[in-house]
Amino acid sequence: MQQNGGKQAPIGIFDSGYGGLTILSDIRRVLPQYDYIYLGDNARAPYGTRSFEIVYRFTLEAVQYLFDQGCQLVILACNTASAKALRSIQQKDLPHIDPSRRVLGVIRPTVEALSSITHNGNIGLLGTPGTINSGSYTAEVAKLYPSYNVYGQACPMWVPLIENNETNNEGTHYFVKKYIDALLEQNNLIDTVILGCTHYPLLYPIIREHLPSHIHLLSQGALVAESLKDYLMRHPEMEQRCSQNGSCIYLTTESEKKFTDTATLFLNDTITARQIELG
Repeated sequence: MQQNGGKQAPIGIFDSGYGGLTILSDIRRVLPQYDYIYLGDNARAPYGTRSFEIVYRFTLEAVQYLFDQGCQLVILACNTASAKALRSIQQKDLPHIDPSRRVLGVIRPTVEALSSITHNGNIGLLGTPGTINSGSYTAEVAKLYPSYNVYGQACPMWVPLIENNETNNEGTHYFVKKYIDALLEQNNLIDTVILGCTHYPLLYPIIREHLPSHIHLLSQGALVAESLKDYLMRHPEMEQRCSQNGSCIYLTTESEKKFTDTATLFLNDTITARQIELG
């Protein structure tokens, strides 16, 4: 069991790749005073097509690394990791590692927002194959809102298009329309659609263009940021363990240059990253 002796430390933000940078950006906009460590397991991305066991193992290695850097609170800014690893880490690992530390995900804050947005409880979900096949959103919605219906559509082409900076060409429009049409064919009463992948905000204008105007489109970053703000207000014992110097450190398991070059697509800012190893 590891204890930090009451020292303050940054908030850890983990993603399998780059998409979590959209979550980090919104969190820093809402909570700029805190320190953050962003860790992207870019060398082993994508997680979306991997098995539960592999995603769990990789995510636990990343969480343990951030704990070793002193982090008391870690956000899994990754839908696949939240879907396939969060519950196991919370229930099986934290009690042995350090029961005073916390690991939170992005699915529950997104689902909690639905009740104030949907009018008929018919929810569409656009995500990676891993997130859709996990059924995690459906299960979370069923727990909070048993009368709601969730319709999932996997969008396997979107992440490669985004990471190759191909977000505004005819091919991208084709694949955006293709998956939206497939989603709405499941139920034409869908009135709210969740972007269930942290990459997808980079396609937001195109998705909005091809989605009927009456359908609400939820991007996770702002929801997760407000949820974290609320969490820290409700848990002052954790808030006091988070350092506040307004800094951010970027770590990657890929080459520093590759991460830095691609990260600019997500942050509209130039950063410096450091390469680390997991496992």
